[in-house]
Amino acid sequence: MPSPRPEEAIARGPADPPFPHPLLESLRNAPDSAAFEHGPRTVSRGELLETIRRLAGAMRGAGLGPGRALAVRTALTPEAFAAHMAAHALGCRVVGVRPGYPAGQLAHVLGTGIDALLLDASTLTPELPAAAGPVAVLSLGPAGPGAADLLAVPDDGSPLAVTARPDDVAALTFTSGSTGRPKGCAITYRALSAHWAWQPRAWSPVAAAFARDFERYLLFGTLASMVVLEFLAPCLLGGGTAVIPEEDGRPLFPYAIERHRITGSIITVPRLGRMLGLLRTEPVDVGSLRALMVSGSPISPRRLAAAADLLGPVVYQGYGQTEAGSISMLTPADIARGPERVLASVGRPHPGVEISVRDGDGRQAAPGTTGEIHVRSPYVMAGYWGRPEETRDTLREGWLRTRDLGRLDGEGLLYLTGRTRDVIMVNAMVVYAGPIEQVLAGHPDVEEAYVAGAPDERTGEAVHAFVVAAPGRVPDRDALAALVRAELGEDSVPLTVTTVPGVPLAPGGKPDKRALLERYASPAP
Repeated sequence: MPSPRPEEAIARGPADPPFPHPLLESLRNAPDSAAFEHGPRTVSRGELLETIRRLAGAMRGAGLGPGRALAVRTALTPEAFAAHMAAHALGCRVVGVRPGYPAGQLAHVLGTGIDALLLDASTLTPELPAAAGPVAVLSLGPAGPGAADLLAVPDDGSPLAVTARPDDVAALTFTSGSTGRPKGCAITYRALSAHWAWQPRAWSPVAAAFARDFERYLLFGTLASMVVLEFLAPCLLGGGTAVIPEEDGRPLFPYAIERHRITGSIITVPRLGRMLGLLRTEPVDVGSLRALMVSGSPISPRRLAAAADLLGPVVYQGYGQTEAGSISMLTPADIARGPERVLASVGRPHPGVEISVRDGDGRQAAPGTTGEIHVRSPYVMAGYWGRPEETRDTLREGWLRTRDLGRLDGEGLLYLTGRTRDVIMVNAMVVYAGPIEQVLAGHPDVEEAYVAGAPDERTGEAVHAFVVAAPGRVPDRDALAALVRAELGEDSVPLTVTTVPGVPLAPGGKPDKRALLERYASPAP
């Protein structure tokens, strides 16, 4: 099957039905098909729809409805997804609470004016209700005294109706917090109703084919992640089954792919690296895989090519942000074209997404010139919750400042070169971490590279690099320093280069450079 190009993926039609109506209709139209496989049990689409209906009634009885806020911290289950959709059908503001938040961040996330907290027995801790304050505590299943079990509420028989208001906030999704306190991105019902992933009526034939590649979709992580929901949507709306595997002590990638004959999923760059390493030494059958979306952080052209060589023409690379949703996509067809310059890109913008690269004065940069990436689309956030000044600084005249640096070439391919905030002041000179990471990741001894700055008595700040060794290789600090010096100049040379076994992740799943600095505070030069 030819891989879809992003610009062919969606044909915009008449007014889109309101979110989550298309999903509910999809479940209603094929009630006997499997929606979820969760360990040993299968949940049909009809059963899922009935659970959504009953949970909506129970939530309504608990006082939830349009404009009310429900914080959700549950395990990943079919019932948890049903709870999200029930709350959305009622028009609630769903506040996703990621696992792994320290106490301060948890209090910050739950201090956004919530009306109720939804949890389950596996996520209930003393800290969670305490941080939420005096609000109703609801649960999916028994979860101890004080928690009202929504699944045990008698059915009131009410039909399921979508009562969401277009300009109300549908989801408060938090940034990873890798550069500071997580920010709540307010996504409206109007934005989700315009989002390509939730509107199958607007899919072109190639978009429908892409959704079919998610016929058996490996679902993991947390529903508090917009990325997880964004790619779960094409699976369910395309008639597929979301597979939530049981843990068996082995990495999900590649073993769950083989065990469950998975056809599609998403994967982070560090997890992809570990999977490729295992596939080089272990006889694991991943031949069922038809679409694997790599996202979360930049990937080197060398590793992207290696993934395509090992897995076949199934690898996609996506670029997006919590604030903007999916922005661009590099397809297997793009990757198969081969030139390294194409593999260094993050593909072309999705239909409906406009990109403007601007210089330091906010003017449109010339083609091929690096500047700050600005994005405009129907589904960007409405703003940061409770942060009007940051919202005004980020959203300007309908455009969202991504804080990412990049360039567009003559073919419309987008290239990322760094973050505007990943700046290290060395001897009063501006040094960007992104280009250093790209140079280091291009060395054959390096599998992953991360760069951060830290105060230094001699130079003001100093560059510190952390590398993960390529399989069977031993990175040499002097060789890597010489490579950076030759490519970027003396100021960009890392003061320290530390080989690490892996990179810690922030709660949002992105590499946590601050944790690297803290963990290896005195790396050997």
